[in-house]
Amino acid sequence: MTDSPSPLAARLAEIIEEFRDAEPRERLELLLELANSLPPLPPELAAQRDAGMHRVHECQTPVFLWIGVSEGRVTIQADVAPESPTVKGFVALLAEAFGGATPEQVLATPPDLIQQLGLTAALGMTRMRGLHAILHRVREEVRKAAASA
Repeated sequence: MTDSPSPLAARLAEIIEEFRDAEPRERLELLLELANSLPPLPPELAAQRDAGMHRVHECQTPVFLWIGVSEGRVTIQADVAPESPTVKGFVALLAEAFGGATPEQVLATPPDLIQQLGLTAALGMTRMRGLHAILHRVREEVRKAAASA
């Protein structure tokens, strides 16, 4: 009997396939479309953002992440500078894919997700380092939130 993939793994497989099937320029367009889907930051978190809290300092783009685990499910809220729509699109992709997943599912995400999406060919090295930092932060915050839940 084989285990079926988790809902997150299945969702990521669909996203990876969509990105892989696209040309590098189309991958950027997909990220731009996703950028528009990132929900606005709730007002109660804006003060924390304005105070510099929850920033991913390793990323040149101002990226702020609030990651938690509630009732065994991951929650992600984020704010990304609008001047960086590709980074905002990547954060939206993670928020959409990981939101509602279990911590175990998020932590089982392949560490080479960015390469699997084919973003290396579409983005420069500086942005790639930033995306890796964002993915790393999400995984670390999920690990911490799950441990304290």
